Order: sequence, then structure tokens, then C-alpha cells
Amino acid sequence: MTTPATWNSLRAFTDARIALGRAGVSQPTAAHLAFQLAHAQARDAVQGQLDVSGMQQAIEALGQRAIHLHSAAPDRAHYLQRPDWGRRLDAPSRERVLGLCPAEGAAPFDLAVVVADGLSPLAVQRHVPTLLAHLLPLLRAEAIEQPWHLAPLMLVEQGRVAVGDEVGECLGARCVLVLIGERPGLSSPDSLGVYFTWAPRVGRSDAERNCVSNIRDAGLVPERAARKLHILLREARRRELSGIALKDETTDGLDRAKSVPPAALPPR
Repeated sequence: MTTPATWNSLRAFTDARIALGRAGVSQPTAAHLAFQLAHAQARDAVQGQLDVSGMQQAIEALGQRAIHLHSAAPDRAHYLQRPDWGRRLDAPSRERVLGLCPAEGAAPFDLAVVVADGLSPLAVQRHVPTLLAHLLPLLRAEAIEQPWHLAPLMLVEQGRVAVGDEVGECLGARCVLVLIGERPGLSSPDSLGVYFTWAPRVGRSDAERNCVSNIRDAGLVPERAARKLHILLREARRRELSGIALKDETTDGLDRAKSVPPAALPPR
């Protein structure tokens, strides 16, 4: 027989494993099995593989060209064992990006968008198309006042956050935006994170980026995340900076997003 916790009502406000009750001196069987399921889902998310072809089609259906690239990590095993390889492009991908730079005398790209599978390809598969479907129209709506010159979108397999620095540097972009699957938690195997860096270049520190995280249906929903990102990107372009110098000062009634320099977050 399960003895319920006296503060069971608080479970309505969080996905955290609180007030589970007890069966004798142990966890109830249902709670134990739920934990095992969540652990398996998190492991599956990390080991998953992105459907690159399907993602390219979904992105291009939004009117944005998508270029398939690969990090220096040749496969998932090396990606997990060598985080540094996931932060750099392989040689063929780097050459391909360099070939997409604006011609001499042409206007530089204002924004390079990078989609990387990260530690949860599941999150990318589920939420990137929806997020971009809300974000791209917001960027395009500024065409009259101050247009965003967007680079072709880069879809990087086995990529980590910092791979965007190399992409942005190669393209000469003023800002890079990286959409990436976050490290799965035991209640969030499909959480998407978005990082942006002003004046990207290889060697940028995490303190020089901003992050909007926990983008998923049970967290910060993609539509609100897109609006939050749009506001922050406009401010980054106006002030020509990102990271600890750029705070989230919006007061538009949006749910509070985690817009913090990710120096305080686990390493990516």
C-alpha cells in the first residue's frame, strides 16, 4: 500500500519528482517505473539521429535555403567522447561555407542561423520547424525599416554550440544564432536551446553568448520563444553586443525566458 505525501498538491506546479509518497520504506512501484522510463527516454534522446533530409525539407518549405554540413566528429560515439570535435567543422564543410560568403563589395550577412543536432536530435526534429515558422516572419517583417540580410541556414550534424562561431566567422556574419538540442533531463528529453553571439569567431567564450532555453511544448512554447528571440536579436544588433552585457529587459507580458549568458550552464 502506498502512503501519499502530505504535500502532494504541490506536484501540480512542477515536473520535478516531489511528493512521491512511499511504500513501506521504499519508493512506490509506479514512481520507480516512471523514473526508469524517463531515464531510458533521456538516453535514447542523446543517442538519437537527426533526420537530416526531413529537416532540410521542413526548413526549405519555410522559404529558407538549408545547407547540410558536418562537424569534425565523424559519428555519434566520437561526438560524445570528443566535445572539441563537435565545436569545429570538418574540412569539406568549412570549404563549402567559405564558398557562400557574399561577393566582394556586397553587404555582409546580418544573421547566420545554424541548426545543430546537439545532445537531443529529438528536440531539433520536434521544435525547430515550428520555432522557425514563427521567427522567420518576424525577421522578414522588418524589411522596410531595417532588413535582416540572412545567410543560408546551416544544418550541422554532430554539432555543438560553438560550431556556430566558425560558421559565422567563415561567412563574415555580424551575428550567429544556433538552434540546438539541449542535454536531456529526466523530465525533458526534447528541450531545445537557442544561443546567439554577436561578431562570432572561433574562440568566443560562453560569457559572450546569450541563451533562450527550455523551448518545448511543456516549457517555453516555440511561438513565445520566437518573439523573445526577435526582441533580443534586435537589441543585440542595435547595441552590437551579446553575452553578459545584454540583459533581457523586455516587459511585454511574455513568459520569462532564460536569457542568460550560458557561462552558468553546463558546458556544451
